[in-house]
Amino acid sequence: MRAEEWDERYAERQQWSTEPNALVADLLSDLPAGDAVDLAAGEGRHALWLARRGWRVTAVDFSDVGLSRGRGEPGGDRVSWVTADVTAWSAEPASVDLVLVAYLHLPEPETTDLLRRAVGWLRPGGRLLLLGHDVENVTRGVGGPQEPAILHSVDRLAPVAALLEVDRLEQVPRATPEGTALDTLLLGRRGASPAAAPRV
Repeated sequence: MRAEEWDERYAERQQWSTEPNALVADLLSDLPAGDAVDLAAGEGRHALWLARRGWRVTAVDFSDVGLSRGRGEPGGDRVSWVTADVTAWSAEPASVDLVLVAYLHLPEPETTDLLRRAVGWLRPGGRLLLLGHDVENVTRGVGGPQEPAILHSVDRLAPVAALLEVDRLEQVPRATPEGTALDTLLLGRRGASPAAAPRV
């Protein structure tokens, strides 16, 4: 979808809960605070949650209307809000401790390119966490986009996982009021060896 379409959605009403996704919160709650990038941050629920926990967060999204909602929330002044297309935006190499990508759905080549670049932004030991709708959700789950070409899977994320020391790469169920949705989870860290870093 285009930025203008998301602007219209966010202008109409708040789209998401102000609380973080439960799995994201569970996986990140014990990490020491550092520098983080929240890609496709939307209304900033994860960026704000991280900021409340002491992280220095850059929230990037192409909808300024969505980001404006985050700016207006308590703690919004502790986040750097950047209106930009995530496929064109970039952080400095080896400059962050966490890259969070929650429910961003692009065609597979664009997803792989973005995530490969994101690995390059990580300091040694820094983590990448991606969570999004799994391609099997179209046939076995509920909700989410219905275009298989933009959905995630363990196989589709394998080229990115190969650049990381992987903690988890799997399909995970998520309970919703409508039933069980299926998501893909990738959580890994950048190794200490510079030789393992991708070219960006």
